[in-house]
Amino acid sequence: MSKQTINAARLLGRLRTLGSIGLDDEGRLVRLAASDTDRLGRDQFVAWLKQAGLQVAIDRIGNVFGIWAPEAVADRQPLMLGSHIDTVINAGIYDGCYGVLSGLEVIETLKEEGFQPSRPIVVAAFTNEEGVRYAPDMMGSLVYAGGLDAEAALATVGTDGTIIGDELQRIGYAGPYAPGFLTPHAYIELHIEQGPVLERERVPIGAVENLQGISWQRVTIGGDANHAGTTPISMRQDAGHAAARVITFLRERAKASNTPTVATVGCISFEPNAINVIPSRAIFTVDLRDPFEERLKDEEEALSTFLERVAAEERVTVQIERLARFEPVQFDRTIVELVESAARDRGLTSQRMTSGAGHDAQMIARIAPAAMIFVPSIGGISHNPREHTLDADLLAGANILLDVVTRLAQRADESP
Repeated sequence: MSKQTINAARLLGRLRTLGSIGLDDEGRLVRLAASDTDRLGRDQFVAWLKQAGLQVAIDRIGNVFGIWAPEAVADRQPLMLGSHIDTVINAGIYDGCYGVLSGLEVIETLKEEGFQPSRPIVVAAFTNEEGVRYAPDMMGSLVYAGGLDAEAALATVGTDGTIIGDELQRIGYAGPYAPGFLTPHAYIELHIEQGPVLERERVPIGAVENLQGISWQRVTIGGDANHAGTTPISMRQDAGHAAARVITFLRERAKASNTPTVATVGCISFEPNAINVIPSRAIFTVDLRDPFEERLKDEEEALSTFLERVAAEERVTVQIERLARFEPVQFDRTIVELVESAARDRGLTSQRMTSGAGHDAQMIARIAPAAMIFVPSIGGISHNPREHTLDADLLAGANILLDVVTRLAQRADESP
């Protein structure tokens, strides 16, 4: 295993430069997909790709690729690295950007060392991973992997009434390439954990072996509005109380389970939303996650059964709308083992992990062997300006990525 190291100053400097692009009037980092600030971030990334001597390719959904394809291996399937550079509102500087810039740094380091890869190496920045302005999240990688039609995606209307295809044209990032124009030999995504496990366990490297399945639903409970003071409890059709029963059921079921299943109600609203009126309608979302498909199905079925029970006992109506559904992902065992081996070779401990968040890797895993590398997040904080990872951990993760890429790019066979 090669023991060369990435250029620490270059990587850390670029992270901070990109993190300064897109600050709003309140000093918040906001680079929503296909926005003016997203364009500025993309422009800087493309400038770095060109400085590194990479071919720049942009597909129709706006995914940006930097391609290192030495002539002797240009016709082989590439090893792909990457993540995203769009952000949430009031974001931190590491989420997604760390993986993209580390991928670029790995390629530059290998080029400077005179390394001769057995196949092209590509760094990708996928469009709209966060899904804040346009739904669904992970849109660019989902389209790239063939899970969403490009035309349908480009017609998506955002929260501000804009159409993402029009906005990509406006900012100059509606490219000519068909999504999926490069089929990866393998895909590796380096990312901050966005959770507290690695920091708590004092482990610098997470070898991510799977990613939780996600089930999003919107539940609408219909009751009967009536006076809060004059209607006896026994005569109420209280949509708010029915919703509270469902929320409590989900929490208690997850707490009682010996599995990593999680359940979250993140949005809720009542109608008419008056202090002295029994709610006639409650609308709330349910986010269910589990790393195994059968268990996720069991949780969905348990929710459905309980909703039927609540409807009968509370004399309310229940409607369910499916918002999103992604099956769990099992990452490539060989790549996961390479991550562990690379950590050992550098004297670092590692831990196999499940990713609780969605990532572009779960989409690219549909078309190529894939895996992820995690580094610790201080306090488990992410999607927040207090998001932070120590420089030493950032550099350790990038060097593990370098070693795994070196190993994979030395192989001329067709398996990772």
